[in-house]
Amino acid sequence: MPSLNVSFTDEELEGVRAAAAAEGKSLKQYLHDLGVREMQRKQFVAGATAWADRLRGEFDDAFADEVPPSERRDGAAAA
Repeated sequence: MPSLNVSFTDEELEGVRAAAAAEGKSLKQYLHDLGVREMQRKQFVAGATAWADRLRGEFDDAFADEVPPSERRDGAAAA
């Protein structure tokens, strides 16, 4: 597995070490987990966005009075 060198300022490293200690993890494990959590967060956001996009039309039809005028599909202007 390739190694990776990451540079931090003294202040940044102090903060990262404190965060790792707060979670009871080594610095190496904390940084590993941080990267994994970020990948999972991005996957979750992409999935949630796709889900919302699939339901947007149904929601807009059910709550037509709630859709901001600038986002209405028929281009209706505000009254």
